[in-house]
Amino acid sequence: MAKILVLRFTAIGDVAMTVPIVHALATQYPNDEVIMVSRKQMQPLFESLPNNVTFIGADLKGEHNGIMGIMKLYRQLKQMGIDYVADLHFVLRSRLITSRFRMLGIPCAFIDKGRAGKHKLTRRTNKVMERQRSSFLRYADVFAELGFPVAPNFTSIYGEENGPVNQLQKEVGIKGNTKWVGIAPFAKHNGKIYPLDKMEQVIATLSEQANTRLFLFGGGPKEEAIFNEWIKKYPNIESMAGRLTMKDELSLMSYLDVMLSMDSANMHLASLVNTEVISIWGQTHPYAGFLGWKQLPVNTIQCEDLACRPCSVYGNKECYRKDFACMNNILPETIINKILNCIK
Repeated sequence: MAKILVLRFTAIGDVAMTVPIVHALATQYPNDEVIMVSRKQMQPLFESLPNNVTFIGADLKGEHNGIMGIMKLYRQLKQMGIDYVADLHFVLRSRLITSRFRMLGIPCAFIDKGRAGKHKLTRRTNKVMERQRSSFLRYADVFAELGFPVAPNFTSIYGEENGPVNQLQKEVGIKGNTKWVGIAPFAKHNGKIYPLDKMEQVIATLSEQANTRLFLFGGGPKEEAIFNEWIKKYPNIESMAGRLTMKDELSLMSYLDVMLSMDSANMHLASLVNTEVISIWGQTHPYAGFLGWKQLPVNTIQCEDLACRPCSVYGNKECYRKDFACMNNILPETIINKILNCIK
């Protein structure tokens, strides 16, 4: 039995994108053990995977902080008898661990992030609008290099079922015939956030739909304050901020009829439970390879006619036009109609 070490520490969306490939690896090589190492907060993403997946939570702000902490993590992993190392992150932390295993003669493989192609896609002039290899395929390439090719056969972390309902029902009750719509209006970077005044118009209209409940996903004091203002103004809305663990959020997402999300972690979390996602793209573009697992391009909302798009891989750049047209030019009605078509 081979022990395959998999490294991917951040960010939550990128870690979520490892799940379909790690799941495929575990199911297609049931006699081997997959040891997944990520931030300890990511454990719920891997709890429902096959039994031959072991999760190791790295405490990057405590025990495993800094070079000395990473070396401690390496020594802990070394004791597990690792046979192969798949570095799905290729940053200083993961490279330091991988280099040590390579010195022991253990086969190691690294992700090719395709930076050159993404630069051509997002540069200001002479863009090359070519679809880049998705992160899912890039992760699979790493395992293939190690001698473990995988077929992408993942459906959901819950298989053909929905998530557990026991704890969930205490918070949100029973769904019945009501249409459940998730809305995740925030992202890490401003270049990926639809203007909140326009998003409020979307929420106002959807909240008036008969037999429909809206669930707002997000976290942090600023986001919670905005959610609370919307709840005061409009009916049939509930904020999930601070109410559920990640495990229970995933379960709730599995019961949604549709999720409205930015190009953000929530798009990927909903994708892991086989929920349809309508995603909004501003500075970024699905061509960069970060569209959610099995999500359809037809469900992406973006300004196709702006020559400046995409201008960023991660949505972290200032708008040189100063008008944020990639988001402001998207009409709330466009989003509303997409959602209504899904739930009807």
